[in-house]
Amino acid sequence: MGRPLPLELVLSGRDITEPRPSPDGARVGYVRRWRGASELLAVSIRGGPSTPLTFGPDPAAGRGLGGGCFDWLPDGSGVVYVAIDGELWLARGATCRRLTTFDRTCRAPVVAIVVEPASNAAADQRATQAEHAARPDHDPPGRMVVVVSLDDGEVWMVPLDGDSPPRRLDDGRHEFCFDPAVSPDGTVVSWVGWSPPSMAWDAGERVDVVLGGAPDGGDVHSSWKPLDGAVSEPRFARDGTATHVHDGAGWRNVYVGGRPVVVESVEHAGPTWGMGNRSYDVGVGGVAVITRNVGGAGQLLVVYPDGESSVVDDDHVWGQVSIVGDLVVGVRSAPSRPPEIAVVDVGPTARHDNATVLAVSGVDAWRAVQPSRIEMLDTTIPARRVVPADDVRATLCWIHGGPTDQWRNDFRPRLDYWTSRGFQIVIPDHRGSTGYGRAFQQALHGGWGRTDVDDIAAVLAELHLAGTTSAATTVIVGGSSGGGAVLGVLADHPQLVAGGIASYPVSDLADLAERSHRLEAHYTDTLVGPASDVAAFQRLSVIHRAGQITKPLLVFHGSDDPVVPAEHTEALVAAIGHNGHGDCVEHVVYEGEGHGFRDPANVADEYARMAAFLERVIPLPDGGR
Repeated sequence: MGRPLPLELVLSGRDITEPRPSPDGARVGYVRRWRGASELLAVSIRGGPSTPLTFGPDPAAGRGLGGGCFDWLPDGSGVVYVAIDGELWLARGATCRRLTTFDRTCRAPVVAIVVEPASNAAADQRATQAEHAARPDHDPPGRMVVVVSLDDGEVWMVPLDGDSPPRRLDDGRHEFCFDPAVSPDGTVVSWVGWSPPSMAWDAGERVDVVLGGAPDGGDVHSSWKPLDGAVSEPRFARDGTATHVHDGAGWRNVYVGGRPVVVESVEHAGPTWGMGNRSYDVGVGGVAVITRNVGGAGQLLVVYPDGESSVVDDDHVWGQVSIVGDLVVGVRSAPSRPPEIAVVDVGPTARHDNATVLAVSGVDAWRAVQPSRIEMLDTTIPARRVVPADDVRATLCWIHGGPTDQWRNDFRPRLDYWTSRGFQIVIPDHRGSTGYGRAFQQALHGGWGRTDVDDIAAVLAELHLAGTTSAATTVIVGGSSGGGAVLGVLADHPQLVAGGIASYPVSDLADLAERSHRLEAHYTDTLVGPASDVAAFQRLSVIHRAGQITKPLLVFHGSDDPVVPAEHTEALVAAIGHNGHGDCVEHVVYEGEGHGFRDPANVADEYARMAAFLERVIPLPDGGR
């Protein structure tokens, strides 16, 4: 048995997100978060030390491969960013000033020189140039930042001159607006819009607004989506051609000017859970870089203007990619390898395996850790397993959340912690998971709580039959939607597992539809059905099958969870107890925690309780320590 990873290593490191090259391509800005604080930094694209970009309030950092925190000024002299107060701030050198007083959270700023005929007439320009010369701390007219505000529901254009009022751009037809972009000539603003009962990945539309394009000087709005698909990540190529991702042909592929860059049954982007994702970029001359998802594994694909393509990295999951000449900048990670900001030369004669690392999130000790090995399993429903370096002693069947999501083969130190202790991790991608095309993702509609549970059970049954796993040494684990699936397997297929561990689990779908936060308030409309279909909610909600749970269950919840109310788990535990099986449940509530645990003391306690539970439920040699 190899040396188990210490918890201190698993919980160490810094988050790094959103690498954005400066307009001249010489530097890369990025956000770093560590020990409760965050900062905006810049580093040379050739490597070297990082320096601060702002001395103002901390930036509101994105998470993982998301972003939506900042953008460079057109001349590269500074940045506009969203601070932790939710407002926009302009940082240039040692100076920092607030641009908005919305008193509501902004997200995904895009800075551009915007052309508005009604306000940029020659006479107006001459009048304001003299004023700007006398006030060099303010930006010249025409410089704007386009940003999403009001709980992701409005798009605003905010002048950088510090004097002019902001102007709303959307017409209110969509309840949600994500990821604004501005054309290179400053005449068109685009974003993704959608409204309930759909989610973004169901029916997101590309909205294009031509500024001042109407005869009376007003804006011209238009929107588009494929007949049976959704749009995400709308942007513009360097020559002004519209670009985006859509799955109208069945898979999320990148399109430029209405034509696919490459047609393939491979996903080029993930679901739109948040703003600021950059799964592709189109550079000067039409060269495109695309992040591919092949059964959860990552690839970085470059497609050249002549149609030739090359996989320049198939060892990492990439995100937040940008092209600067022949260089691709992005965040990459791999199993047991913490995220890092890397630069790869994709020129015709370059060595693609020779990347320059600009910043790292993990501590040096991770370099000595043997990388985890992940392999696809031969099961009817797609599934992978993370294989321990030594003999397999037991199995954790770990279910991803969402449920419209997927775990990629990237850095997940929680899994490394358990594989280093002899557990193999089985990761089923039940119907409803992303990564396998639109039809597979939408196959959970009307069946959340049953279809996913039955798929997971089918994977376990096949693995038990093949001898890869056994029921006596398998514990099912998951959080949020995955936690609900844990409960469903314990209720419907208890013969397949020895017990379950659920964190902030979804159990009462009807009440969830009434009380969840704004983004997910209508999630059940597609995954379950209309609120009027009481029978469907009763059939699918595991709270109504709680009496069938008799196997050992460890369940965690945060008292302040805004996504899945803590009262749901309290009711679940009570329902199990009412049927005489209350002694099989250990219920842990962490005060002040939300949907996921942040306090280091609580996280350490969570690991300790999991270890004790596994020792008790699975008969391992030497207690599995």
